[in-house]
Amino acid sequence: MFYPLYRARRIRGKEVFRNMVRETSLSANDLIYPMFSAFGKGIKKEISSMPGIYQQSIENIVEEAQEVYELGVPAVILFGIPEQKDAMGSDAYSDTGIIQETIRAIKKSVPKLAVITDVCMCEYTDHGHCGVIKNGDVDNDETLELLAKEALSHAKAGADMVAPSDMMDGRVAAIREALDNNGFNQIPLMSYAVKYASGYYGPFREAAESTPQFGDRRSYQMDPGNRLEAIREARMDVEEGADILMVKPGLPYLDIVREVRNEFNLPTAVYNVSGEYSMIKAAAKMGWIDEDRVTMETMLSFKRAGADLILTYHSKEVAKLLRKGYEADISDRCGCGCK
Repeated sequence: MFYPLYRARRIRGKEVFRNMVRETSLSANDLIYPMFSAFGKGIKKEISSMPGIYQQSIENIVEEAQEVYELGVPAVILFGIPEQKDAMGSDAYSDTGIIQETIRAIKKSVPKLAVITDVCMCEYTDHGHCGVIKNGDVDNDETLELLAKEALSHAKAGADMVAPSDMMDGRVAAIREALDNNGFNQIPLMSYAVKYASGYYGPFREAAESTPQFGDRRSYQMDPGNRLEAIREARMDVEEGADILMVKPGLPYLDIVREVRNEFNLPTAVYNVSGEYSMIKAAAKMGWIDEDRVTMETMLSFKRAGADLILTYHSKEVAKLLRKGYEADISDRCGCGCK
């Protein structure tokens, strides 16, 4: 029988060699953990569609932030649930808003943990859209003024990075100008550069209480069928001063992650969104998958596609598995979870 000179199984045959030649690796330093800060005291409310993720009042957010830091996860990204919502989302840019107060509390107690803030209006408006409504749609340019105010208020409160997720045209330039003109030119900006109008956001809308009260967000978020538009969107954000480009969601758009990473010489982030998280949790609960294996395989898929950073609700679980040496061990696990 004829055999080729190259036999792939020679290297696969021993764990030490598999580890030595692995092309893609994962580290806790790659992770950003999303957190939901709620107005009030003594709040720790599990999100029904996202097991293990909570709406929390500030004192509980700070406690979890300390845990995140001790696990080696270097950064969190904050979303807020204010006491009251209004048409203009005024809590988003209030000096005493829920996110501003949360930033101060985390930076006081866990100063070395990087605090990133989501810059958008949907969590703060009573209509659930990402900006000012005029004639039944979001007014792009008026919204830019509020987003700039919001980002500036986050920087003043001590945020280490801001991340606009609204998908308004020109928002990166507006925020960059506001930061630079007010002495915050060193604050980096991670743009949700390529954000699709996706059905994978459902659980997040429960978590952030941000479901639109009418219509949907397809007039400002991207059509899932578009690839070339993603490059145009990302290029516009690069030209306006973005420091990091993000693709959202993650798993259904790995091709876009790779396209963005290949096209631009900037760090690339991917958001492993709520629906992706919830599907793994639900399938694991039913006993259909090995949760640890599928979670880690998912993280590796993001890195293999070109992501430098991963925003994921799995961050704490992944950091714990990495501490146990799970990544090196993953190739020795079969689909049923045995070794």
